[in-house]
Amino acid sequence: MNNNAPGISPAIPPVLEGFGTIAANYKLLLSDVWGVVHNGVAAYPAACAALKRARSEGATVVLISNAPRPGTVVAKQIAKWGVPADCYDAVVASGDVARAELERRSEARLFHLGPERDLPNYDGLPNKLVGEDECDIAVVTGPFNDEVEVAEDYRSRFEKMIRRGVLMLCANPDLVVERGDKLIVCAGALAQLYEQMGGKAIYAGKPYAPIYDRVVAVAEKIRGETIKKSEMLAIGDGARTDLKGASLQGIDCLFITGGIHAEDFSEEKNRAGEIFAEQAAWPVGMMHRLRW
Repeated sequence: MNNNAPGISPAIPPVLEGFGTIAANYKLLLSDVWGVVHNGVAAYPAACAALKRARSEGATVVLISNAPRPGTVVAKQIAKWGVPADCYDAVVASGDVARAELERRSEARLFHLGPERDLPNYDGLPNKLVGEDECDIAVVTGPFNDEVEVAEDYRSRFEKMIRRGVLMLCANPDLVVERGDKLIVCAGALAQLYEQMGGKAIYAGKPYAPIYDRVVAVAEKIRGETIKKSEMLAIGDGARTDLKGASLQGIDCLFITGGIHAEDFSEEKNRAGEIFAEQAAWPVGMMHRLRW
């Protein structure tokens, strides 16, 4: 079932009572992480239980994240927040795709724009880390201090980079992410400003194809079989990443309304139609939070 198929008029998708009503239709679940299985501080037990139940009934669950760190690192991180390892089969993150891109550009000198906690992302890569005045590529994983900084704080720095023709590699296309009850600025907001100012940026992660290709390859290896797109379901709370990415890949999406778009889906605003129309993409169903 694909609401983006030619000839099907867009409509406000149904609010599902539980994921179990559609789970049997899919062999592969591509579940977002931040905003779906946890909020950046603690896991959502019902969501984790739903994914575990889907696995017990034969589905393969791959967590697909725009985190700028490799999937192996993300798995350790979410374990600390209470996400059990038995609710998924594998984790693929934007950081995996970013590393693959840098391996293809092994001679490029890199400037790391982001918090120090992301520096291990470059371990084992052939690229040399240099200052911003010497780099060929600026790899952005977020603001240096995402608790207080926003994209505009980097305008003067970006002007200098753009004059030098520095390419920006955005290792997390998200604009914002949940951290407890706050929304934190992500690398995508910085890359968006960089492009608006005339700079060139490339992106690793959703909604772009390489991360989906990687997920499918991982899942097919796990299952030992080819998986049709009609047997895949993306689950996520980001319209421009999860929903748009699924649409571009021709796969269904279950949209979680209680994440970063919670205000837009409140009774007061109820912008569901506008949100989906903005992306020219419509999910097969909506849930406030994932549960069976």
